[in-house]
Amino acid sequence: MLSVDDDVPDFSLKDAAGNIVKKSDLKGKKYVVYFYPKDFTPGCTTEAAEFSRDYKKFKSKGIEIIGISPDDVDSHKKFGEKMGVSFILLADPETQIAKKFGVWGKKQFMGREYMGVNRTTFLVNEKGKIFKVFEKVKPIGHAQEVLEAFQN
Repeated sequence: MLSVDDDVPDFSLKDAAGNIVKKSDLKGKKYVVYFYPKDFTPGCTTEAAEFSRDYKKFKSKGIEIIGISPDDVDSHKKFGEKMGVSFILLADPETQIAKKFGVWGKKQFMGREYMGVNRTTFLVNEKGKIFKVFEKVKPIGHAQEVLEAFQN
């Protein structure tokens, strides 16, 4: 998994509207990259709702939010509309970016092992360097926790 002081790897993914978003589009900006397992699941819905609720606070501090999951563009479009998401949702159906960040791995649920996205958030400074990583994120209260980390 990527860690503090690592450069954000190059990426080029489609957003909920089908537009390509690249790492180079974020040059010189502060941003949050949060990986989540699946649209419309309880934890992911909570996390998106909190980031949506606080999005104006992030924007007022010049911080962009990017949510990435293996869902496709259509799923992100429906999820974004239902949740009132104003920030960027990127589709990573081939999990190439999740693997570059090191968040794709073994998971367990109800005694069953499978491969999936481990809920993780990376905070990135204006130089494109990761300055904080939240692993095993608990969705409730996470947006506030992230906002506070940018202020320290």
